[in-house]
Amino acid sequence: MAFARSSLAQSTLHRMVPGGAHTYARGSDQYPEGMAPVLVRGEGARVLDLDGNWFVEYGMGLRSVTLGHGYRPVADAVARAAREGVSFSRPSVWELHAAERFLEQVPGADMVKFAKNGSDATTAALRLARAATGRDLVAVCQDQPFFSVDDWFIGTTAMAAGIPRVQRDLTVGFRYNDLASVEELLGRHSGRVAALFLEAATATAEPAPGFLEGLRALTDRHGVVLVFDEMITGMRWSAGGAQALYGVTPDLSTWGKALGNGFAVSALAGRRELMELGGLNTDRPRVFLLSTTHGAETTGLAAYLAVADAYAERQIVGLMEAQGEKLREGFLGVVRAHSLESQIGAVGRSSCMVFTTRDHDGKPSQAYRALFMQELLRRGVLAQSLVISAAHTDDDIAQTLEAVDGALVVYAKALAAGSTQGLLEGRPVAHAVREYAAPRRLAPTDREF
Repeated sequence: MAFARSSLAQSTLHRMVPGGAHTYARGSDQYPEGMAPVLVRGEGARVLDLDGNWFVEYGMGLRSVTLGHGYRPVADAVARAAREGVSFSRPSVWELHAAERFLEQVPGADMVKFAKNGSDATTAALRLARAATGRDLVAVCQDQPFFSVDDWFIGTTAMAAGIPRVQRDLTVGFRYNDLASVEELLGRHSGRVAALFLEAATATAEPAPGFLEGLRALTDRHGVVLVFDEMITGMRWSAGGAQALYGVTPDLSTWGKALGNGFAVSALAGRRELMELGGLNTDRPRVFLLSTTHGAETTGLAAYLAVADAYAERQIVGLMEAQGEKLREGFLGVVRAHSLESQIGAVGRSSCMVFTTRDHDGKPSQAYRALFMQELLRRGVLAQSLVISAAHTDDDIAQTLEAVDGALVVYAKALAAGSTQGLLEGRPVAHAVREYAAPRRLAPTDREF
């Protein structure tokens, strides 16, 4: 596969766009050097790049596309809505229909407000919690990678430049599946924590028995607002999110990604007494809650309604899980055939899997990750992960497993040599959130960023 046109376009992007992409996770540093496709279009589970290469894609729009690229019923619904006007000076019927449908889908929520991105929704949840409790601190699950682009969360990451220390000090952390750490934190900051944020489950971690129930009891006891981030789990774990699957209802929940099959729509939902702090039916100081020009733009809401229709018509989550299990079983079978079980793995929920890469010493390695991705790309598979969609067919999975088989031949050579040198063309892939820009090339050793 050639990447000349994509590489030229990527260089041009770097001259005009900081980081060369509008999302760090989409950056060229996340891909093997000189092999970062710039995409033209997608069909189902496949994408086409500027050089005419077709790939089976995994990751699917950072987990936002569950129905497949260009899914016709959603695209048609968006086109119809656009032709009839996208933004008005009063609420449209799209807002009414979308709110009704969402609250049917998520019965633990009394009210919902739509927005355009997940960060706005999570920050709005924090603002409501602070207004309701009169407290400043926010507790976040420190084992989970991302909650918002806003200061209250990004200040806790390696990319805290530009964020005042006073803001960073308002965020504290607890451990996933560790109720004792939550109890200790709430005791240490007694009467000061406004909200507790977490994903109820992640791609690689399920809640231990009693953990979510314990969080519910602890937050009730301490007067803390419990917030579930359903950006990934919502409509991928179940149509009603992780809260429906595990049977624990948060005070507030935030949604995005699969809500619109890639179209821009997010949501904040929760208990009426909290949500109404941003409404007209409150005698308390009002919260400025998700009041944006584009929050109610009709095409995003039309996309959501069409996605909800698809979930009602077919078992979308069940289909993703079934295809994901085929992929897992096949992937691990190929790994066993190469006797690489200690170096390569496929972990997580079948609808949201990731692969793991380890070096000759059994340590997680970005260099070996880059090598594996490089060899998959050469064989027509674009994969930062193994996150699947309902559009992935048996043929897509078969092509993927054939690519994995070929990639592992090269991976095994690197392991035997004790280095990726001479096999990996260029630098290792980087961690997306890091304090300093990585060097363009590394010395001839397998270093991690």
